[in-house]
Amino acid sequence: MNNSSIRLDGKKILITGVSRPMGIGATLAKRLAEAGASVTVHGFSDYDMTTSHLGAVANGTETVATQLSDSGLKVEALTSSNLETAGNAEKVIEEAVEKIGILDGLILNHTNGDSVAIGNWTAEHIDPILHVNIRASMMMIQSFMAQADTTKDNAITLFTSGQYLSPMISEIAYCVSKEAVMCLCRQASYALADKNIRVNCINPGANDTGYCFGDDYEAVAKKHPSGRWGTPEDTADLALFLHSDYAKWITGQVIASDGGFRYGW
Repeated sequence: MNNSSIRLDGKKILITGVSRPMGIGATLAKRLAEAGASVTVHGFSDYDMTTSHLGAVANGTETVATQLSDSGLKVEALTSSNLETAGNAEKVIEEAVEKIGILDGLILNHTNGDSVAIGNWTAEHIDPILHVNIRASMMMIQSFMAQADTTKDNAITLFTSGQYLSPMISEIAYCVSKEAVMCLCRQASYALADKNIRVNCINPGANDTGYCFGDDYEAVAKKHPSGRWGTPEDTADLALFLHSDYAKWITGQVIASDGGFRYGW
């Protein structure tokens, strides 16, 4: 879209889950910085390198930040860290404030997930997903609140998935964590409303970020009325809107930006 009428001039925004140049996080950083925001990005490329994502690269967060800053955008990378480790989430907020000043925007795009069917669950499989997707998000929201200038508009955007619209039985631990993120959105939006902090949640649907191929890719494309996958650009359009003044009356919402994907129970 690259709608020049939506501006974020003067905004200072932290985006997590930025570690793959093809990913949603990198596109979010680019789009919001193009709109005038100063952006800090956090990621953990070591996790990506254990997945099958085509776009996974070592030192991905630094690579994305360098590419964007070299093109003239205000984007800085934060120290890479694993949000599964207690205390790291708070440190990310602290470092972001040290780099660019008081934040008025927080986009929690980070995630941990694994495909393990019921019958094969272990604590070692479940705990990292819950710690990264839920605990880290809660602690980052709390730290963001503590540093926010509550005399002006602030915005937090969380990310869920399609588990509330269709079964995803090979990823139940991930689904449980993303259902909790939706609850976190609604509860935090109420708790933070009098502090001028809006909280919303995006379900980006199936995004083509380099993890699905062949017949599976075509099958997912056919589930969209348009016949195509969603793109990180589609998701970034919505995030840009939610962090702009156009969305100043929107909070506590879970928004499916999924192109009319045909779900089914």
